[in-house]
Amino acid sequence: MIEIDLWLLVLLPLLFAAGWLARGFEARAKAQEGGVAPRSVFKGLNLLLNEQPDEAIDAFIDVVKLDPEMIDLHDALGNLFRRRGEFDRAIRVHTHLLNRADLPAKKRTQALVDLGQDYLKAGMLDRAEETFERLLQDHEHRFAALRMLLHVYAVERDWPKAIDCARRLEREAAESHGVSIAHFCCQLAEADIARGDLDAAQRRVDEALSANRKSVRATLMAGDIAHKRQDHQAATALWLGVLQTDASYLPLVAKRLTAALDALGRRQEALHMLRKHLQDTPSIDLLDITYQRMTEWEGPEAAETLLRHALQHNPSLLGFERLLALRMAGQGAAAADTELSQLRSLLATHTQRLACYRCGHCGFRAREFYWQCPGCARWDTYPPRRIEELDT
Repeated sequence: MIEIDLWLLVLLPLLFAAGWLARGFEARAKAQEGGVAPRSVFKGLNLLLNEQPDEAIDAFIDVVKLDPEMIDLHDALGNLFRRRGEFDRAIRVHTHLLNRADLPAKKRTQALVDLGQDYLKAGMLDRAEETFERLLQDHEHRFAALRMLLHVYAVERDWPKAIDCARRLEREAAESHGVSIAHFCCQLAEADIARGDLDAAQRRVDEALSANRKSVRATLMAGDIAHKRQDHQAATALWLGVLQTDASYLPLVAKRLTAALDALGRRQEALHMLRKHLQDTPSIDLLDITYQRMTEWEGPEAAETLLRHALQHNPSLLGFERLLALRMAGQGAAAADTELSQLRSLLATHTQRLACYRCGHCGFRAREFYWQCPGCARWDTYPPRRIEELDT
């Protein structure tokens, strides 16, 4: 018995020492393993700061391989893939995070937000819509999800859903979306007019003006509907109302307005209005419309006088090209000067190149005037003036 107690006295300290050494070894091993991740993380951050995203991604991938539990790094890696345009890889990373059973609730929501952004950037609008709809149940991200859904519906041109989403944001988030709602209603009204359903179009226009009473587009369309119903008096009043709201839109409405005034027997009033606005607020488009009306209603000589006067005060390539055309037509085909013909052709080519509009937000150029920029998808960013005028 005494011998056994002696062995125990000797063995217990040895076991204690062995356990202490083993624990120290394990701690050092973990410290070494843990030290690899921070070094790679710092390396990746440094590469990002030096604008080397490819090398940074490689460094972060190494960290993820060493420690798959690093949720934040997974998320950051997915966002990097999205920024680089590698949407498939971004979707895989964020989907992998969502499939983890141990993912905390807040992290799961954030991964869902990022996945929706991945789908949106990849042009997978149906999946983006489905993802953002799931986020509507989350109080913290509800408004952000509604804003993203509004963007998705606008891109999809699903105007009824866009209107409903915008109104929800107005009710719940106290945001103002009247301008967008008015344009959504006008988009629907255009489709109604194309089908010949003027009553439905009028209801949409009324809804647009209810959302934004200063909507130039809705007022223009209300005049178009009245004009199609042969109510020239109402159409004229509506289009004149546009000028009272913003006279810079006259070039967009001048043709239809002068046609309505002509139908009412008010041709001289139409010409007086064109001359006055051309003098007060010169515009290339307005000059062209006035020149056409003068040629049609009062003859080439009156149109030439108008052009000469306009060019003295506001020179423009379009004005010179129109003046050359009138003078060459007066000379007749046989007497037309070859050099003048070439000069007119050059002016016409250059004028057409400048005859476009430019978005005030993103700079996107377009031959036609758009209410919504095809480049940045914003509303009312095109000034109703050509580039030639804006750059002078």
